[in-house]
Amino acid sequence: MKIRRIHTLHRPAVGAKRFPALVFVHGGYATAGCWDAYFLPWFSRRGFDCYALDLSGHGASEGREHLHSFGIDDYAEDLAQVTRKLDVPAILIGHSMGSVVVERFLERQQAQAAVLMAPVPPTGILGATMKIALTEPAFFDQQARATRGEYTPETLQTIRDVYYSPETCTENLLRFAPLFQSESRRAILDLTLLAMHIGRRRPKLPVLVVGGEADALFPPAGLGFIAAHWQAEVAVIPRAGHTLMLDAHWEAAAERIAAWIERQP
Repeated sequence: MKIRRIHTLHRPAVGAKRFPALVFVHGGYATAGCWDAYFLPWFSRRGFDCYALDLSGHGASEGREHLHSFGIDDYAEDLAQVTRKLDVPAILIGHSMGSVVVERFLERQQAQAAVLMAPVPPTGILGATMKIALTEPAFFDQQARATRGEYTPETLQTIRDVYYSPETCTENLLRFAPLFQSESRRAILDLTLLAMHIGRRRPKLPVLVVGGEADALFPPAGLGFIAAHWQAEVAVIPRAGHTLMLDAHWEAAAERIAAWIERQP
């Protein structure tokens, strides 16, 4: 597979370093910057060495002109390319589509542990897409506007309703706007057909599955299905929406994840 230039944010541990490192993988329509608003500085101050990559065609990574040619396997190779440069196996933290990237990576590579935040169900995104089409019919048009940076009051309300908790303020939604972009059509197809993917081995490692109580895309009732695949612990963050690392309740999610990591042997 072709080696691409993958842009990676690195926020070194402040004070005594805790190993292994944390590697954060963003979800669909996002960039590595979504982690840098809160999570990277927070975990860095906690003593963790933190990395967050822009997947191919995203942010400052190579391939913007070929975005729609990249699929989940390409993104998993991006993650492998980043982790190969680390001294020790990392703890991988993936959000939404990024959780699928982490799971695909683990079919081929090793990690110390994994955290799957607001993960895509094993059946893929088709059910969620149909639900949103029925409950938020303006969503797809408004999301397209948002990825172009065209934020109207209706756009902001729709994005909040689907991706965030009601407590997430408009000022922050506008501040987060540059952290998002278009997503690869091939990757979206991969997520739609995820149930057809025949996975390889499923390694035994500690896994935490985290969801938001108010997640409109992947409600917490479905977290148990993902957890069963990994024999994982489940955590539901009260009142939080889908975009856990930027939501008004982001710190509760960070605290829960850090507490779980610190309990691992």
